[in-house]
This record gives sequence, structure tokens and C-alpha cells, in this order.
Amino acid sequence: MGQDIRRRVLAWTALPVCVGIGSSKTLAKMANHIAKKQPAFAGVCDLASMPAAEVDALLAQIAVGEVWGVGRKIGERLRAAGIATVQALRTAPPKWLRAEFGVVMERTGDELRGISCLALEEVAPAKQQIIASRSFGQMVVTEEGLAEAISTYVARAAEKLRQQGSVCHAIHVFVMTNQFRPNDRQYSNGITIPLRDASNDTRALTTAALAGLRRLYRPGYLYKKAGVMLLELSSGAQRQGSLFDPAGAGTERSGSAMAALDALNRRFGRDTVVVGSAGTHKTWAMRSENRSPRYTTNWDELPRVRAN
Repeated sequence: MGQDIRRRVLAWTALPVCVGIGSSKTLAKMANHIAKKQPAFAGVCDLASMPAAEVDALLAQIAVGEVWGVGRKIGERLRAAGIATVQALRTAPPKWLRAEFGVVMERTGDELRGISCLALEEVAPAKQQIIASRSFGQMVVTEEGLAEAISTYVARAAEKLRQQGSVCHAIHVFVMTNQFRPNDRQYSNGITIPLRDASNDTRALTTAALAGLRRLYRPGYLYKKAGVMLLELSSGAQRQGSLFDPAGAGTERSGSAMAALDALNRRFGRDTVVVGSAGTHKTWAMRSENRSPRYTTNWDELPRVRAN
């Protein structure tokens, strides 16, 4: 089954993948890591079908930092406590793990022992916050240039917000200079703007974000990066109407407008319809001359073959 999955994904998307099988999500991810790193498995590792001694030997060869959820700092603490391999973490006493590293690490140990503690999510849960941010292709000096970038990032974030059927109650805007250019004047700041009414309307979010930018902007700096975060997300279906819009007419018009905007951009390509403040030239946009062609997601970049 694992090999069939690999063949089908390769045939349909031209993407080579590996398959890991285990009795818990953490073990399945570890099996996937083994399948990638050890050619003997030919891209598929099934820990659930192996003898226990063979599994122990495999996990004893893998550094503890490769475990899903073990970051750099936690990995350093584990190694300082004598737990350097996945097998050592797997055999560590659960109560000790909880006392020293918390309940999350205790569950990780249980997962490595095959005790499933993490539910399988057949549908990805809605995000609790949405971030849109990029470094600029060239330094931005003017407030107008920053406004174009912020407006573009708001549009990206608002599109994702509508896709998951949510609204946001606040938006955070930030700007920063290039910290790796010490000879430049440095400035970094951010501001959170609460919304009077929760919204997923690109226009309302852009208005709030640009109001925040006006308070953040300082002339005379070379800005390298900016971004927005949509905060305090909730379901759009549970949105409470405004006291000043009792019939919900404004909300209905907003929803229709955004649905039309999204439909046009899906059909004719991203940024076909944008708010005016996003601009048209985008000289600040991140450079991507060396990006690999997007064969699997962009019709215009499919390779062309001509035969005589």
C-alpha cells in the first residue's frame, strides 16, 4: 500500500514522497524519517510490522532532536539529562518526563511507545491567527511603498480568512529595517488595531491596517520587511450583527462583494482585482528570479514540448 501511494503521487504530481507507518502519529512521522534517510527501506517504513528488537535498534540510532515536537532548546535539555536518542526518550519513565519537561513531553514519550495521544485530524482545524509577511526585494523608504505592501498582505490574509469561514476582531501591523545592516539606522515597531465589528472584508481590514501604518511610519529609514497578523479569529457563522446595521444589509453586501472578488481572482489569476492602495507596479516585491518553475500549480509554467 505504501509503495502504491508513492507511485500514484509521483505519477499525478511528479513529486517523490516517502511513507511512514506506525501505531501513533509520532511513530508514523518517525517511520517517515527513517524511510527518507535509509535507502534500504525503498521509501516505505512500517514500524508496526517490525519485531520489537529491530524497532529498538533503529530508534537507538536516531538523535532525539528528530522527534516531532522536540525543538532545539528542548533537545539540549534532554541531552543534558542523558537522553540523546529516540530510544532513550521512548524508554524514559513517563512520570519523570512530566515532572522535568511537562505533560507534552510525557505524551510524546507515550506516542513513541505506541500509545496514541494525538487525535487524527481528517479535516485541518481553523487557524487561530493568520500571518502575511515578506521581505522586500529592495528597500522601501516611502509610506506609499509600505502602504502598497501592507495592502497586498492584507488581501492575502483576508483571502485565507474567508476560505476557512472566519472573521477577525483585530489586526496587527508591523514594520522593520534590516538588522543585518548595522550601518543603517534601525527601527522596528508594531501596533494592534481592534475592529469595531468583526470582519473578513478586505476593504475594512485594509482601512484598519493603513490607519495603523500611519502611526508606525517614521521617515528616513530603509524598511526591509513588513507584515500583518489577523487576530482573535472566530467563526463567521456566529458573527454578531452591528447595532447600527440591524437588518444585516451591510454584512450581506460585504459578503457578496468578497465572494465576487475571490471568484474573479480564482478564475483569472491572483491580483486580478485588488484594492487601489495595493498599487500595480510593486517594485518592492520579493525577487524570485531563481525560483523553480511551478509545474504542479501554474499552467503557464508547464514545460512545453514541440515536435516537427
